[in-house]
Amino acid sequence: MEVAADLLGRILVRRLPDGARLAGRIVETEAYEPGDPASHGFRGMTARNATMFGPAGHLYVYFSYGNHWMMNVVTRGSGEGSAVLLRAIEPEAGLNAMARARGRDRPLDLCSGPGKLAQAFSVDRSQDGVDLVIGHEVWIERGTPTSDALVATSARVGVRVGFERPWRFFVAGDRFVSPGRPGPPTSPRPPTP
Repeated sequence: MEVAADLLGRILVRRLPDGARLAGRIVETEAYEPGDPASHGFRGMTARNATMFGPAGHLYVYFSYGNHWMMNVVTRGSGEGSAVLLRAIEPEAGLNAMARARGRDRPLDLCSGPGKLAQAFSVDRSQDGVDLVIGHEVWIERGTPTSDALVATSARVGVRVGFERPWRFFVAGDRFVSPGRPGPPTSPRPPTP
């Protein structure tokens, strides 16, 4: 959960095969921990989720609901099965390429949801396992961490179990946060001591 909050304000970058650079500030994430019934790792490692059980700092990509790729940052050590779903970014560079990939022109429609984000960044299963720390194709840059006062939490979106856990982190009031509807109302995150 620490990584889910810490990723807010960081910059997700993608270098396309044609050399185009896509980038945006992360504004929404969700944590999936070991023992979490909503996690892909809950029942153990499979061929599909093996990356999630690998070393931290790698990209775990999976296909969801038969029509969306989803991007996750692996967050624990090998064998632990923990990741953070990247739910939304505020696009900052490469908006024309994102618009072509999405078939949409309005910036708010490009990356305001996890499926939209993967599509805008042209990410699919072929990027599964990419090293996000020293990556050449997809990586995360430092950016400006979000002030604790602006970090809000809520229940996760689209999960059927473990939905009561406030493990969705987002920048309060940011217009690029996804329109997904979590369970209980949102609440500001208490400041870190």
